[in-house]
Amino acid sequence: MSRFHLTMKSRNAKTGPIPVSTSSPDTCPGACPLAGAGCYADGGPLAIFWRAVAAGRAGGNWGDFLAAVRQIAPGALWRHNQAGDLAGAGDALDADALDQLTAANAGRRGFTFTHKPLRDSAERAAVARANAGGFTVNLSANDLRHADERAALGIAPVAVLLPRDAAENIATPAGRRVVVCPATQRDDISCARCGLCARADRPVIVGFPAHGARARRADAIARAVA
Repeated sequence: MSRFHLTMKSRNAKTGPIPVSTSSPDTCPGACPLAGAGCYADGGPLAIFWRAVAAGRAGGNWGDFLAAVRQIAPGALWRHNQAGDLAGAGDALDADALDQLTAANAGRRGFTFTHKPLRDSAERAAVARANAGGFTVNLSANDLRHADERAALGIAPVAVLLPRDAAENIATPAGRRVVVCPATQRDDISCARCGLCARADRPVIVGFPAHGARARRADAIARAVA
């Protein structure tokens, strides 16, 4: 059974002191090429905590998690899933759970990223409802061509993996503008100060240079179209 944990004040310099959550690894889709092969969450202190959530030493069930989300201050920015993905086993998205999370987030500025393939129309509709309802779900793309495919769905903003040396804003093959995450370029910028990924209506794709203990593998995936 999946488990979920909410940390009310992150100590991660990149996110800043905002609430962040962690979902157990069984929520991660097999469709994600980074799973066990380049995911930044597989290394360092985050990996240790992620294993603790998976083992039941931290976090709780879905109901407990929703209750915790409702305790976040109104208007506050928070990130769902510093590790893990949206509720649902593997590639599947639990549309009902996403609707429940969107409701719990009401009045708050929650955002997240998902590698779920969203092959089912009901799953895509749930993501569209979340974004319309104030909970921003970014569709994660493996490379620039994949970013175009995800953006073409028209249901959510997109975030894309970039080569680890990416430092300048670029464009996808279809001409969509990609802005490199400011927090990866400047030490004085964090999610808490930026908030770009929480904007469902933004006109740009946000790019994240490969990073973490397995950055070399992530870099190779991003360079499929660079």
